[in-house]
Amino acid sequence: MRSLPLTLASLLLVSAPLEAQTGAERTVDSIFASYNEGARPGLAVAVVRDGRTIFSRGYGMANLEHQVRITPSTVFDVASVSKQFAGLAIAVLVEQGKVQLSDDVRKYIPEMGDVGHVITIGHLVHHTSGLRDWPGSLSLAGWRYDDVISFDQILRFAYAQRSLNFKPGDEYTYSNTGYNLLARVVEKVTGRSFRQWTQENIFGQLGMTRSHFHDDFTEVVTGRATGYARAADGWRASTDNLTALGSSSLFSTVEDMAKWVINFDEAKAGGRTALALARTQVPLNNGSNNTYAFGLVSSAYRGQPVFQHSGSWAQFATYVVHFPQFKGGVVVFANAGTINATRAAYDVADAFFGSELGPVAPVADANADAPAVSVSPDVLDRYVGLYRLGEGWFVRISRQGSGLTSQATRESPAPMSPRSDSSFWVSAYRDMMTFTTPRQGPSVLMYRGQRRPRLDEGAASTSRTLSDFVGEYSSEELGTTYRVVVGDSGLVMHHYRHGPIPLTRLWKDEFTGVGAARFMRSVEFVRDAAGKVTGLSVFIDERSRNIRFARKRS
Repeated sequence: MRSLPLTLASLLLVSAPLEAQTGAERTVDSIFASYNEGARPGLAVAVVRDGRTIFSRGYGMANLEHQVRITPSTVFDVASVSKQFAGLAIAVLVEQGKVQLSDDVRKYIPEMGDVGHVITIGHLVHHTSGLRDWPGSLSLAGWRYDDVISFDQILRFAYAQRSLNFKPGDEYTYSNTGYNLLARVVEKVTGRSFRQWTQENIFGQLGMTRSHFHDDFTEVVTGRATGYARAADGWRASTDNLTALGSSSLFSTVEDMAKWVINFDEAKAGGRTALALARTQVPLNNGSNNTYAFGLVSSAYRGQPVFQHSGSWAQFATYVVHFPQFKGGVVVFANAGTINATRAAYDVADAFFGSELGPVAPVADANADAPAVSVSPDVLDRYVGLYRLGEGWFVRISRQGSGLTSQATRESPAPMSPRSDSSFWVSAYRDMMTFTTPRQGPSVLMYRGQRRPRLDEGAASTSRTLSDFVGEYSSEELGTTYRVVVGDSGLVMHHYRHGPIPLTRLWKDEFTGVGAARFMRSVEFVRDAAGKVTGLSVFIDERSRNIRFARKRS
C-alpha cells in the first residue's frame, strides 16, 4: 500500500482529533475560546478519569513578548498548590517514624524563638499554629512582592516571632509561614534539600519530569510562563523572585500535575499509609471541625466528596481538585490574576463529570427573598451610630430617608432592607444584621456571630490630641522602624521604603492606613497607666495580627 503524501498525512493528523472530539471537549474549548483571540494570557487544563489523563489543552499566551502559546507542557508557578507536597513529605516521615505530629517544632528547628506556647508539627500541617503569615508581615517591614524574597529570609522572620495570633489549636488560620517551617523540618530530618527530597521521593517516582521546587530564582526554566496583571492599556508582566519552599515555589505543568492526581489513588509515591494520613482531619481545641489537612482541603461539589487546593502568586492562579469517586480530577493553571482558576476547574468538571454529579445547590437565601416590611422612623433612629466589629473594622449605620444604610470601613454605603423591626438584610454583604435595644445602655448589633454595642462617640476623649502619638516606633520582630508625625491633614507614618502613609482615625487611639497601605488595617496606639503612649500595635489581617512596635523616642 502506497503511503499518503506528507502534506495530506499531516492534515489528517491535525483534523482527526477535531472530528473525534467528545461533547465535553467541545464544551471546554468553547468556554475558553476567548483566550485564543488576540494576544492575552490564559490557562492550561488537564482532566484525569479512571487513573489516566483524558484531556489536556492550553489556551492563550504563556509569554506575550515572544508570542509563545500555552500548551499542556507549559511550566507555571503553581503557588499554594505546592503545600500538598510538603504535606505528603511530612506524612511520609511520620509513617517512617522519623517525625511525630505531636513533636514540638523546636525539636527540629531550635532557632525558633519562644512564643509562650508549644507549636507542634500537627499544628503546622493543619494551619492551627497561630504563627503570623509572612506576606502581610514582610509588607509591613517594608518589603515589596517583587523584591527577592528568599527561603532563608522567610525563615529568619519565622524565628524572630515572639508572640502568636492565637493559642495553637484554638483556630484555623492559613499560614504560609507554617509550611515553610515544614519544608525546613524535612531538610533537617533527612539531610537533603527540600528540592532534592521531593525530586527523589515524589517527582522522580511519578515521572513528573517538568516539576521542581524552584530554590534559585535566577534559574532558567525552559517553557516557563510569565504572570500578567491587567492594566488600563493592556498587560503588565509580574516579577516572580520568590523562594518559599513548602508553601509555594513549585514549578510544574498540568501534564505533570495530572500524574500527581493519579497518585492519589495509585499511591505510587508516598504509599497508601502516608496518603491516608495526609487526609486526616483534626478538630480544633474546642472540638469544632477543621477541614484542612496536610495541604489539602476536604469539601464537596455537587454531592461528591473532593480534595482540593488553590494557589495565587505573582498573577498566577492555580487549582487542583481530586474526585475520589472518579479516580480522577481537574487541574487548571492560569497566568493572569483576572482568571478564576477555581471556577474554571469546576466548569471543566461539569463538562466531563456532570452527568454523574448531583444537582447544583441552589444559591437563593430565604432572607434575601423575604419581603421588606415597614419600620417606624423612631425605631430606625435607635440603631443609628458607629459599631466596632473588630480591629480596623467598623460599621456606621445611618438614616437615609425612610431607611437605613450600612457603611463598613473602606467600603461604600450599602442599603439595608428590613425584614422585621430589628432585622435587616444587607444584599451587599449577603447577610443579616440584627439589633437589640436594652432597657439601659446603647443598641447592640448582632452580625456574623458577633455582639457589638453601639459606641458612645460623644464620650471619646478630647484630650487625645495627635501630638500624643508623635515619635519613633520600632519592631524587633520585623527589624523595622516607623516615624509618626503630624501632617497637614492629620497623622502620618513614615517608612524609608513605603514613604509617607496617611492615617485616618477610626476611634479614639485606633487609626487605619489610607490608600495603598492596606497592610495597616488597624494601627492602635498603646498607653500606660498614666495615659502616656508607649507603643503601637498593627493588625494587618487575620493571618498577621497585633504586631507590636515600641516607642523609642518622641
